[in-house]
Formats: sequence, C-alpha cells, structure tokens
Amino acid sequence: MFFKYETPRLLLKVLRADCAPQVLDFYNRDKELFEMYEIDRVPDFYTVKHLQKVLRYEYNMAVKSQLFRFYVFEKENPCRIIGTVCIHNIAPAFYGSCEIGYKFSSEFHHMGYATEAVGFCTKLAFNELRMHKVTAVVHPGNVPSMKLLNGLGFVQEGLLRDYLMLHGKWCNHYIYGLVNK
Repeated sequence: MFFKYETPRLLLKVLRADCAPQVLDFYNRDKELFEMYEIDRVPDFYTVKHLQKVLRYEYNMAVKSQLFRFYVFEKENPCRIIGTVCIHNIAPAFYGSCEIGYKFSSEFHHMGYATEAVGFCTKLAFNELRMHKVTAVVHPGNVPSMKLLNGLGFVQEGLLRDYLMLHGKWCNHYIYGLVNK
C-alpha cells in the first residue's frame, strides 16, 4: 500500500510526527463530538508531544502493514485535516478481514466526504490488502454512521454486547460487515 492517495475531491495521507500540530487542530475543533463515541483520553492527549508519539506509532504500524490511518484533506485545502479513516485489526490469511473506523469534522458533514473516503479505503482493503471482509463497529446512537455504512453496502450483522467502555459505562455496539465479492 502507498501512504498517499487521491480521490476525486480528497487527499488521504499517512502522516509523520511533524504533522502533530495539524492533528491537534483537527481533534480540538470537534473534541466533544469525537469524545462522545471514543474511549476516554489520556490526560496529555491534546498536546503536540503526545500526538507526535501517536503519529510515530501509526507510521511504524503502516510500514509493517498492520494499521493504516489516513488523514483526510480537501484537495482545495491540503493543509487542513477534515477527517480520518483507519484500517486496523488487519488479519490476513485465513481470516482475510480488517476493521475500518472513521471520523470527520462536523463542519464537513453531509458533503459526501466521509462516504468518498470510507468507500475508497474499503476498496483499498479489498484490492491492495486482499481482504475478504471489512467490518465496522458503531455505537447505537450514531445514526449518521449507520446510514453511511448502509449506503456503502455494509450489512448490520449483529450486536456486540458490552463491547466498549465509554465514559465509565460498558456500551453495546452494532457490527457491520461488507464481503468482497
């Protein structure tokens, strides 16, 4: 896999540690939205120093083809992150599966950017990583995410009970899957 891709309107890039200020800006713009559906942050999460460590880790995982977090930019504004799409839990060989996760700044919702980026990364997983199946987990309250997955052909396969602890409480999540035909 490559570390940079283009879609009709977007740039998707695996970033290096020197991009931590851009990543921090992205997280700070929609802190409340992102935290609603993600695990509690470590105390220093919203610092350049911490995000440099995260970016180094993500880059090294991409080099090993174990995780690919693509930061998403509009082609017209290639310096401002508008979202991320992450291909992770990559299990080749007999499983041939991976999981996809994503988040986009609220300023860019309802513009088709998430659909464009997630759809593109799903095809990458099938074509370049040779995955047989891509899955995604979604909090039951995240209706827009469920609509996005349904629109891309993902099927809700079941409920993962007490799947993830959010804000001190175990939460159920739906699991969606898409099989490479």
